[in-house]
Amino acid sequence: MDELAWKRPTACGDGNNCPEVAVTSDAVYVRSSLLPDAVAQLTPDEWRNLVTAIRQNEFGL
Repeated sequence: MDELAWKRPTACGDGNNCPEVAVTSDAVYVRSSLLPDAVAQLTPDEWRNLVTAIRQNEFGL
């Protein structure tokens, strides 16, 4: 995997327990700043569906 440009929500500030996302033309990569070697790879459609589900509170969080 090439070097990815990881981004985290601004709400995290300098916290060490934050989600991080890297977007390429073919995939979206997601990881936790606590476990940076554990990376999930999603297709753009899977990412879009996940974000939609979170926004619609489908996980009851």
